Amino acid sequence: MTTTQDLIGTGALQPGTDSSGKDLDSALLRRLYTYMLKCRTVEDRIRVLYRQGRFAGNYFNAIGQEATEVGATIDLLPEDTVAPSHRNFVAHIMKGTPLPLMFAHIYGRKDSPDQGRSAPAHCGYAPLNIITPSSTIAAQLNIGTGIALAHKMRRKPYVVVALSGEGSTSLGFWHEAVNFSAVHKLPMIFVVENNLYAESVPVALQTAVEDISVKAQAYGIPGITVDGNDVVAVYTAMREAIERARSGGGPTLLESKTYRWYGHSEIDPAKYRDSAEVEYWKSRDPIAAMERYLTERDLWTEQWKKELLADINREIDEAISFAERSPAPQAEEALDHVYSFSIRERELERKTYSPQYPRRQ
Repeated sequence: MTTTQDLIGTGALQPGTDSSGKDLDSALLRRLYTYMLKCRTVEDRIRVLYRQGRFAGNYFNAIGQEATEVGATIDLLPEDTVAPSHRNFVAHIMKGTPLPLMFAHIYGRKDSPDQGRSAPAHCGYAPLNIITPSSTIAAQLNIGTGIALAHKMRRKPYVVVALSGEGSTSLGFWHEAVNFSAVHKLPMIFVVENNLYAESVPVALQTAVEDISVKAQAYGIPGITVDGNDVVAVYTAMREAIERARSGGGPTLLESKTYRWYGHSEIDPAKYRDSAEVEYWKSRDPIAAMERYLTERDLWTEQWKKELLADINREIDEAISFAERSPAPQAEEALDHVYSFSIRERELERKTYSPQYPRRQ
């Protein structure tokens, strides 16, 4: 049986260059599908855990957007950086963050990358160059721009992929990052996941342009729009943008037109959307589309999918078990990495100056 790790762990491939994808390496095509299936399965499970009350907080899933999530990040080197938004939790899968650590973060446990300090969807991982996102929309782009500037100053051939939604392109943070990157020809790719809604606001109410990619003209950089539900199209366009950035050609704006199936977050019922619209986009499921694509090339079978899902679900079960065994952080640990004194010194101060131990006169 070929497992998901067998496919995901095969390393860099040498795909073809045909923009239609017909000459892409068959192993790469199967890896693209495997990653999409894993991302979907992980987020489906997280939604179930939320409804079961197994973790606190909120979660912003990207179900329906897997082709963009995978196609934009599968070619990255370990030294490359991802600047994700709060909806790009599965970028951790693409960069290689261990699944147990990801679920420990969802649960807010001590073994998570941030030791239980952040909201479920605000997960970063410094060892793999994943910036911690925040609820300040597009703020991660400015941090990513600083990293890209450092790469250029140090003459390193690494890139930064900044992920954001179409709503972010109406904000000052986004303008500052793109403008600065363009002026200084920084090795960045700005991937705008245009899923038609900025929270509950449709795209037509926050920008007057039909294609977000035309905004690139104002900065003097290439702007490309692709079908965000076609992983081969996203991968092909992204590969060219990454090569341009690595070779000193500067940033690219890649708009990926896609759709999120569910609400803005797990507490949002998405009643503001027409059911026919949702069903239309579900009929364009990127995973089902890739299954048809692979079947035409004799690269997919229902049995293979069952084997992959069994392997993925086994890995998820182990990750959940790890997270639920992980201890919760202690309240006093919230000050760690904020002030220089130690937990022991804090405990001494607490005992010395608490109501049980009045301050000495």
